[in-house]
Amino acid sequence: MFRIRRGSLIAALVVAAFAVPAVWAAGGQVPLPTKPSDLTVPAKGVLMQPEYVKAVARAAYIWGWPLVNQQNRFNAITQAPYPGHLNGVLPAAPRGQLAMLADYIEPSQTFVTCPNQDVVYGLGFFSLDQEPVVIQVPDFGDRFWVYALYDQRTDQFAELGKPYQTKPGFYLLVGPTWQGEKPAGITAVIRSSTPLANAIPRVFQNDNAQDRKAIQPVINQVVAYPLSKFDGKMKTIAWAKVPDIKAPGSDDSSGGETKWVIPEKFFDQFPGILDAVPPLPGEEAMYAQFRALLDAAAKDPAVKQLLVETAQETEKDVISKFFLWQHNGVPAGNGWNRSANNAQWGVDYFNRTGTSKSNMFDNKPTETQYFYTDNDSAGGQLAGTGNYQVTFAAGQEPPVNGFWSLTLYNDKHLFNPNNLKRYSLGTKNPTLKRNADGSLTIYVGNKSPGKDKESNWLPAPEGTFSLYIRAYWGKQPILDGSWQPPEIRKVQ
Repeated sequence: MFRIRRGSLIAALVVAAFAVPAVWAAGGQVPLPTKPSDLTVPAKGVLMQPEYVKAVARAAYIWGWPLVNQQNRFNAITQAPYPGHLNGVLPAAPRGQLAMLADYIEPSQTFVTCPNQDVVYGLGFFSLDQEPVVIQVPDFGDRFWVYALYDQRTDQFAELGKPYQTKPGFYLLVGPTWQGEKPAGITAVIRSSTPLANAIPRVFQNDNAQDRKAIQPVINQVVAYPLSKFDGKMKTIAWAKVPDIKAPGSDDSSGGETKWVIPEKFFDQFPGILDAVPPLPGEEAMYAQFRALLDAAAKDPAVKQLLVETAQETEKDVISKFFLWQHNGVPAGNGWNRSANNAQWGVDYFNRTGTSKSNMFDNKPTETQYFYTDNDSAGGQLAGTGNYQVTFAAGQEPPVNGFWSLTLYNDKHLFNPNNLKRYSLGTKNPTLKRNADGSLTIYVGNKSPGKDKESNWLPAPEGTFSLYIRAYWGKQPILDGSWQPPEIRKVQ
């Protein structure tokens, strides 16, 4: 027998009620109105009891957390005066443009958790209701690449990359209400479902000096700009030479990702989110409840104060728990979880919010599958006090058309600084040594496994950490879940 607290039960009932399609009355006899305009909406001026306020507010906070997160990243990054590198480590640009790094992302960045050092990243945010944006696709040759284009819900709204055989050219990003004709010279028009959108190009790079040099001419053509600047010619920017941009100071001393959602400010921002992001089919009733709650708060300071308190409680009781990998995705075998519905969330609010908290900006499942865990295969917390072996049997490395990697993150889901400056191992590392039987063992721990094994060593912090497998452009066993990650065996 299990118990549900009264407040939790009310919240569950409220969310469930919002999600029920208005199709049939009890018994299936009488059809109900199917158009939102035919439905009775919440009455204004009601006196909401505190428990009801808290129930709806908690649902609103969980649902809206990723959207406010995305809005605040936009607000911060687009303050850049020109395309460059924020504090020398993060691509940043004014709205309507993007910037690229010229090498792997540095471990000191805190813009986003769970970055990878397999690709060269770019980043740009757009206000597509103001002006469409042109994004250039150079000829990448045989190199793996993908441009992830996200709307405000953090859903990807395009298929742009090597897995889709995208041709080089100029692609026009437009907002949901744009009605223009495709300009001459534009390869294709791509429509976002929300005015706010962002792009994160990812271009694979091998971990050697030769490829760092070879990649420069092609990434220098990864550029975005407003349609008014389009002249049909491929523009170039030498990203290795752009100036750094000094970022404003932060009062966050946690050492983790920048705090993008402030509970005390959430419900001040929430009305703008509801105005900017139209409801998906079936979300109309939920929007009506949220607006009724905000209307009550605008008229009653006590309700507004309760919203703030509920936001603080929900951040602590619900959102923070999503940082644990066991609360992300679905079990994948051997103690790992794998991503589910990544970057195509729809109404999967659980995984959308979980990913926004733990590892924002996933790629679509067909582009990338993610496997992650905080524990070894016996269920013990991964920690630098132990030594671990992760062995891929011969022929059982992640089956991909693109690339794969195993990355180690500290307890903040960021890179662990180490003398080797090594944060992941995989396809990019030609120096990996295989065992006599063809298997591949990666050694994980705070201490070196020995000079003869250091090529396969992922240095760990003294404290707790997690492991994370990326499988880019997975083959069918990755897509259908039949491939399982290997055991993480603690050896002492």
